[in-house]
Amino acid sequence: MTIEKVNDAFRRNFGTGGNLYASPGRVNLIGEHTDYNLGFVLPGAIRQAIYARIKPNGGTLCRIYSVDYDENVEFDVAASELPVQQWARYVYGVVHEVRKLGKSVAGFDCAFGGDVPLGAGLSSSAAFESVIGYGLNDLFGLGLSRLQLAKAGQMTEHNYIGVRCGIMDQFASLFGEKDRLIRLDCRSLEYRLEPFRPEGYRVLLLDTQVKHSLASSQYNVRREQCEAGVTIIRRHVPEVESLRDVTPEMLETYRGKMEDAVYRRCHYIVGENGRLLKACEALERGDYETFGRQMFGSHEGLSREYEVSCAELDFLAGEAAKHSGVLGARMMGGGFGGCTINLVREAEYENLVGELSEKYAARFGKAPRVIDVVIGDGARRVE
Repeated sequence: MTIEKVNDAFRRNFGTGGNLYASPGRVNLIGEHTDYNLGFVLPGAIRQAIYARIKPNGGTLCRIYSVDYDENVEFDVAASELPVQQWARYVYGVVHEVRKLGKSVAGFDCAFGGDVPLGAGLSSSAAFESVIGYGLNDLFGLGLSRLQLAKAGQMTEHNYIGVRCGIMDQFASLFGEKDRLIRLDCRSLEYRLEPFRPEGYRVLLLDTQVKHSLASSQYNVRREQCEAGVTIIRRHVPEVESLRDVTPEMLETYRGKMEDAVYRRCHYIVGENGRLLKACEALERGDYETFGRQMFGSHEGLSREYEVSCAELDFLAGEAAKHSGVLGARMMGGGFGGCTINLVREAEYENLVGELSEKYAARFGKAPRVIDVVIGDGARRVE
């Protein structure tokens, strides 16, 4: 349906022709707040995506139509002023970041829309940046690598949107593969595709549909606390550059020199990197029960040590842990709202969804949004 809407919108606004591209949203199975500590993350692309039909128009204007906003925007490829519409700044940013790489982008027409659920932490913005970058790269033969496109998307967030994000979201959207999760080293940007074929199991997102105002301010506080812990340890172990370099033994050695909150933040990050590596080992054995236990451990650390959960997230994760059909559950994303991600036995999926939705509604006055997840391919040309 989304593809049809995009194609219809393109015909109405720009006529025939062009190529259709897709770039997906993402989930992160484990490894939260580890990215800016130069640790590991384990995202996967999902089947929900942003679709864009793009065609060169022979001029210098970028003419964009948004299906979801029902708006048209035009700007010159060399324009120095940001578009007024926030969504158009993503296109503007990608164009300018590609031009900074010495690549020539001519004018083009584009209609886009998607089915990535908004506000659920599935990175629709990264999917949008990625589909525009991938499409322009293909259409104009720019010769950019997927990594260059991911960095262009990340810099779009930094320079034109004002969000100092890591690279995980764009990386997952561009490098994802069906039945694979991406073990990404956020320091070196080296990655390995881990098998993810959970036969008899399904991945379920339960969206709390809340976002508490603490998120942005507390995110900066957590970064500062992690950096404070690194500074203390580096005085004694100069080769330590980030919490990625800190072992559990090292952390315990210098625990007495840290404030309690700083120690707990650092203990979570060091533990989370360890849990992620154990989870990957389990995937390679096809051991989804061990993988699920690492997810539960991740949530406990995020809630008790990193303190970025909230009552709604803790309730859903706690109720999931009581259910025999759930192998693992954890909050996903920055925290203080958003989704839990759950690994569920397929035979008990419907029962679990009904039970948790009913209990959540009784407690918080509304049901969680249910999002079914299938790990799919990254950015691609559709036709």
